[in-house]
Amino acid sequence: MSAKRHRSAPATPRSADASAQELETLAARHPEDREQILLEAADAWCEAKDFDRALELYELLLAGECDEPHMVAAYRIGALFDAGRETHARQAARQLRAVHPRDGDAWHFVGETFEAAGDLHAAAEWFTAGISHILGAAAQLAADTVRTGPPGLDMLLTGRHRVRRQLGDPHDGWDDVADQVHDQLPPLMRGTHTLDELHDPKRLAQLDNDDPEVLRAEIARLTEQVEQRRSALSTPQLTCAVFWPEQEFAELLRRWPAFADDYGTDHAHHLRGVEELLRTYSDQGHPRLGTARGTVDDFTAYARDEDQDPAAEGLRASFAADLAARGQAEAWPPPRNGPCWCESGRKYKKCHGNPALT
Repeated sequence: MSAKRHRSAPATPRSADASAQELETLAARHPEDREQILLEAADAWCEAKDFDRALELYELLLAGECDEPHMVAAYRIGALFDAGRETHARQAARQLRAVHPRDGDAWHFVGETFEAAGDLHAAAEWFTAGISHILGAAAQLAADTVRTGPPGLDMLLTGRHRVRRQLGDPHDGWDDVADQVHDQLPPLMRGTHTLDELHDPKRLAQLDNDDPEVLRAEIARLTEQVEQRRSALSTPQLTCAVFWPEQEFAELLRRWPAFADDYGTDHAHHLRGVEELLRTYSDQGHPRLGTARGTVDDFTAYARDEDQDPAAEGLRASFAADLAARGQAEAWPPPRNGPCWCESGRKYKKCHGNPALT
């Protein structure tokens, strides 16, 4: 697994060094975007194998006012490794670690750099230290922490799981959390493999060998997953209404206040609205109705998969259909003596199934 730079040079028929020179000229013309453009230029110089010029740009940025000094330092470490200057790269890594970055991306980038260099023990140390620095020494790591915590935790946890799997280290509590986070991903993102299977050393070695047969088999597996997904989506499903549990509802409105125009700001009102919508559908003759539990993380992941703004018109309706296609919807109405769909714990007839209460 090779370490990835933060951005690649522009796709252009020009050579990498010509692109790098053009980017440097562009940076001089646009001082407001100077840091970003020079980072792209440094990446292009690395692609052109002119590591001296790339390192000059990283050092130039670090010597002045820099918005993301820890990330720039991480990119410099990667360039030093690529240039074959391992001693200097390790020294720079020690210097970066000594300032205790709070940026998870910096820890992750350097961890992947060590992984690409074949030093799995150092990679594991960087992934582990990154998690500890982001969370703080006293924090407890759980799947919910990863979903709702600071950015970058999921990548660090996954990277740590991967290199520990390659080292043959036994699962520990953090590896178990990585498994849980993976298992809770939407099916299209998760696929059919467990995290242990994805990080199996033999599988990773085969993929890194660039064996055409192995790559074709992997493409065939991914194609089959996509076809299964399409088949599921094309099968007639429930007409589904999404309800948001109280904490998810609060987070939803915090992120997208405009959703209050449809849902209101009172959670109980939102739940009554779901029941009323389903009764309206029933009166209109819809044959199969259902409810599905919505979470902000799942909705955000769905929007990302669809390359849509979460606030885009119709996206919540298509999200509801997707939940139904994934088998995450329950038929409505539930039995009168069964639990209410809203997860209150009360019987449906004494909760939203009671017109007097809704």
